[in-house]
Amino acid sequence: MKHIAAKHRRAPALDGVTSGGKAPNGDTAPARPASRPGPVRPRGSIVAAIDIGTTKICCFIARVENEPRILGLGQQIARGVRGGTIIDLEAAGASISGAVHAAEQMAGHQIDRAVVNLSGGYRASRIVKTEIAVGRREIGDPDMRQVLERGYAMRDAPDRQVIHSIPVGFSIDDSRGILDPRGMAGERLGVDMHIVTAAIATVRNHTAALGRAHLEAEALVVSPYAAGLACLVEDERDLGVTVIDMGGGTTTIGVFFGGNLIFADAVPVGGMHVTHDIARGLSTPLAHAERLKALFGSAVSSTLDEREMIAVPQIGEEENSQVSHVPKSLLVSIIAPRLEETFELVRSRLDASGSDRVAGRRVVLTGGACQMHGARELAGLILDKQVRIGRPMRVKGLAEAIQGPAFSTAAGLLHFALSERAESPRPARIAQRGIFARVGHWMRENL
Repeated sequence: MKHIAAKHRRAPALDGVTSGGKAPNGDTAPARPASRPGPVRPRGSIVAAIDIGTTKICCFIARVENEPRILGLGQQIARGVRGGTIIDLEAAGASISGAVHAAEQMAGHQIDRAVVNLSGGYRASRIVKTEIAVGRREIGDPDMRQVLERGYAMRDAPDRQVIHSIPVGFSIDDSRGILDPRGMAGERLGVDMHIVTAAIATVRNHTAALGRAHLEAEALVVSPYAAGLACLVEDERDLGVTVIDMGGGTTTIGVFFGGNLIFADAVPVGGMHVTHDIARGLSTPLAHAERLKALFGSAVSSTLDEREMIAVPQIGEEENSQVSHVPKSLLVSIIAPRLEETFELVRSRLDASGSDRVAGRRVVLTGGACQMHGARELAGLILDKQVRIGRPMRVKGLAEAIQGPAFSTAAGLLHFALSERAESPRPARIAQRGIFARVGHWMRENL
């Protein structure tokens, strides 16, 4: 995996695809931060994405066309994963192998590498600034190259690995928010870089689990970034939107503005916590708790809940020998506080980061746990924003059963893989819109 890591370390940043999404070094030293994006993959080539979640592992294999076309998919119950991080390498590796094998059988292609998500083990992202002296002369392409290279080379603490490194704005002396500084003059040229980092141990464990399945990590992408690539429309990414990816073990947050990811974070609460609350509160096995959540669960109460009775099998009793009947209102009273807690945690993280001010009033909920009845309404109430449910877009060949929010991250990983930004050693572009369109054009013309 060393040669892959070397390639990725030059693939920095951009919007999704990585702006930086670098590939891990496997069992050796951690990979360096991603660098510039590479050229778009040729039509007809094969790309693969693996979504490693707390409750399921999903593999998509697709052919590159104008939009990715799904050739094969595979799913397995996730084992050896908790809170988005690997806790049992053998179990996780076996689950990954099962999902990949099913996708390969359907697609008729074998894969040896894939773009993989990271839904745990990373903390709130941050924006850092780096500057170079330009000596009051006119700023040119060499200065742009130098300041961007310095930005991509920025590191975090020794135990952290850079996953994404995204330029979000330039400055000249004390003037900030400059879109294209070329041709302007000043003493200092600066660039603000959005840095997303993860614990090195988390990255290595992900890589090791893939290694158990005889795969290499082509790039790592944080889950909200991938989800945003799959379910956001262009205007949302430009004007400001918050993506909330509600998974089984974690709820991840991504704020997009100006066409790029400007903030990422995660809270350690997800759909499995609701399931455990139901199992404990109603003294029912976990499998039945999950079924009750899916069939009768709701985040908001109604006047009929008191009258609707639900059959609840009891823990330890023989099947159907001991079933209690409880009003649906009791189930709702267990579910609602946990979802309220989740959205309140999201709100506090957005407030603390300051990104809530630029995210606007738009929220897109995605991920399997957002499908519960009333989740959208509850999110709108607590976050005081307009909320919609996000589903995968711009992917061909998705069967109806996998067009739901639970597959947004996997579909977004394909979009990320399609641009191959983390693989090619030569940069093609840094982004598609805003300041990145200009920088990307310059990179294409000059590097």
